[in-house]
Amino acid sequence: MSDPLVTPPVSDPQHLATLYQITRELNSSLDLDVVLENVMDRVIEVTGAERGFLMLRNEGDGDLEFKVARGIDRQALASPEFQVSTTIIRKVVQTRQPLLTDNAQFDKRFTRGESIMILGLRSILCVPILVRERMTGLVYVDNRLQAGLFNEGHRDLLTAFAMQAGIAIENARLYQVAVEKGRMEKELQMAQDIQRGLLPHALPVLPGYDIAAAWHSAREVAGDFYDYFPVNGDSLGVVIADVSDKGAPAAIFMAVARSLIRGAALATDTPEAMLRQTNLTLLQDTESGMFVTVYYAILHPNGLITGVNAGHNRPLLVRASQGVHEFLPRGGRPLGWFEDLPVSAVSVQLVPGDVLVFYTDGLTEAENRRGEPFGEGRLVDVVRDCAGQPAEEIRARLVAAVEAFRNGAPPFDDLTLVVVHYTGT
Repeated sequence: MSDPLVTPPVSDPQHLATLYQITRELNSSLDLDVVLENVMDRVIEVTGAERGFLMLRNEGDGDLEFKVARGIDRQALASPEFQVSTTIIRKVVQTRQPLLTDNAQFDKRFTRGESIMILGLRSILCVPILVRERMTGLVYVDNRLQAGLFNEGHRDLLTAFAMQAGIAIENARLYQVAVEKGRMEKELQMAQDIQRGLLPHALPVLPGYDIAAAWHSAREVAGDFYDYFPVNGDSLGVVIADVSDKGAPAAIFMAVARSLIRGAALATDTPEAMLRQTNLTLLQDTESGMFVTVYYAILHPNGLITGVNAGHNRPLLVRASQGVHEFLPRGGRPLGWFEDLPVSAVSVQLVPGDVLVFYTDGLTEAENRRGEPFGEGRLVDVVRDCAGQPAEEIRARLVAAVEAFRNGAPPFDDLTLVVVHYTGT
């Protein structure tokens, strides 16, 4: 039996992007029903399935029960009307392995499956949801009209999705239990105090640079963090990162990731090596299934910036003296996901007056009451308008602009940013 805690290889770039988006949707809310409905819509979309559903094991009697069932038109399907193959479900429950058939009507494994024949099912894909080797549910999609619709890529994608779903479900259940027992508020406040204690207490001092930072959690605790520390004697390492999950699990993972990054920065010679070492340690020493996007930059005294992107938002560079801006390249993939980490350093030479903004997606994806995102365009406008100001003023203007744009709408995500203003003196 394969290790259920290891993410299966997903090589298709489109599938990787879909898995990343699905994971974000899973962890965007603690309202599990809403999250699962959104995710099933995406699963139907990416597989082209006619129908799909997700079942979870009832904590009381241990039986599997429907949680969400969707059709290709994204309409909810009532479970009594959703006739499915019990043969397939039993097989996955027994083996706890993914099951894929490109034409169930002629698959010798299911010759005795009456429901398969009666319903005319052809393409079927079903994967278990496993959490710490315990099966907590399954995801199923099928098509009655088309054979060969699903392939091994779809199987791997849904298996990886099921792993993330299991983690989200477990987190939601633990969260609800804690709330019911009346401990969560006090514990989360303590966790937030601990988190704030992990962030830098004072602004860094590096000749030629003016630096400011902000950290705002959407809930009591956050998965975002920033950090800076001296490297190579006369340079400064700057880190900004965003953990995939939310709440207390993300806060714990944030603390682990921060410590590993600091340790790796001291033990390695290049920013690429630092990220690769951190990635391998996360994979070896944690079994949470979470990952973290990171941008790591080294600020040199002469204005040279060496940055490496591991699946994070593109930093914004505004060259005030020239009246132009650019976003540094996107690259790599998050830490804690796959052993292979394709990252490469990008160097940028700053001149006096240049402003570099590192941020998490809680800034650009902040929404107003109409559901519109703040976006990269507004980020550029704000920074260009105040690029000649000190870093602290730029930071304050950005935070104020996001709050004004939200206009009272609750924050969707944590917001963290680091502003670097190069003065050259």
